[in-house]
Amino acid sequence: MRGLSKMRAKDLNYDRILSSMCTPPHPIALKAHRKFQETNLGDPGLFPGSAELERQAVGMMAEMLGHPQACGYLSTGGTESNIQAIRAARNAHGFRDGNIVVPKSAHFSFDKIGDLLCLEIRKADLDDDLKVDVGSVEDLIDENTVSMVGIAGTTEFGQVDPVDRLGRLALDSGIHLHVDAAFGGFVLPFLEGDWKWDFRAEGVTSITIDPHKMGMATIPGGGLLFRHPEDLDRLAAYAPYLTMARPTALTGTRSGAIAAAVWAVMNHLGREGFTKVIDRCMALSRRMVAGAREIGIEPVIEPVMNVVTLQMDRPEEVRSDLLECCWRVSTTRSPKALRLILMPHLTYENVDLFLADLENVLNRYS
Repeated sequence: MRGLSKMRAKDLNYDRILSSMCTPPHPIALKAHRKFQETNLGDPGLFPGSAELERQAVGMMAEMLGHPQACGYLSTGGTESNIQAIRAARNAHGFRDGNIVVPKSAHFSFDKIGDLLCLEIRKADLDDDLKVDVGSVEDLIDENTVSMVGIAGTTEFGQVDPVDRLGRLALDSGIHLHVDAAFGGFVLPFLEGDWKWDFRAEGVTSITIDPHKMGMATIPGGGLLFRHPEDLDRLAAYAPYLTMARPTALTGTRSGAIAAAVWAVMNHLGREGFTKVIDRCMALSRRMVAGAREIGIEPVIEPVMNVVTLQMDRPEEVRSDLLECCWRVSTTRSPKALRLILMPHLTYENVDLFLADLENVLNRYS
């Protein structure tokens, strides 16, 4: 145990991490996880209680995403969910040499998907607000397109694509529309405003949502939901030696602990509890933006969710200098900016300390 403690001490504390979309799990998630950590959702007949928790957790997320009848399963995270969603879309079209159209802001998992599923990845332009340009998407669609992708909470800027317009285009084109809401799925339902980014938008066939991000469940905990049961069925493989002969998940063995953790947090917090968490993260984001403006820095866009991007010269150098102050931040690709994620583990004191260090770093360049 001494060796393990030594290794764990090398891991960073979340207090000064502003680059990650993960956060320490809610205490009730940890408690639930420990209770179910030896169970296996890959063989649900042996662990029916765990399987029922997964079914109920998926049902709660389906209701939150605007379609209580949606079906799906708990995955290891956004990458697996995105792979499976596109795999279902490809299988629905009955041919292998196709393409998918994604925004240039899409998560790097879609580059993996192109390689794994032998699909061409076509990247649509963004508009001035860093949302996908629907006209560019339309120009890239052809008879070999099996799916388009919209993002609800882009990894770099936290922006929300016009999913309702993409949905109409998907219906007109007869192709699937997958929404990657790995981050935004547990943020947007609890914000004021209505972007129509979920199953309420006609044409949306599948959604990725990650409980281990803003859902504060344990890692690894993702979710994949489909509007139509037949799309989930397209992922099935034959395994007669299991208690479920046609499992649909990508992985075989799956921990029932994540089902318990997601179920526990969602039941414990409910809409009111999650709204309080999101309200606080948005207040932290506004404080960060206001403090940045006081030292002459503007955001790239006004934050839609708890993702703040700050315009500045040489953001990579600023990132390196902040590392000397023990802050972990990240940068964006285009436009280049300093990227900050205001997660539940952060405090107002953290924000003020960071802004003071940022100002000191920037003064070195003036």
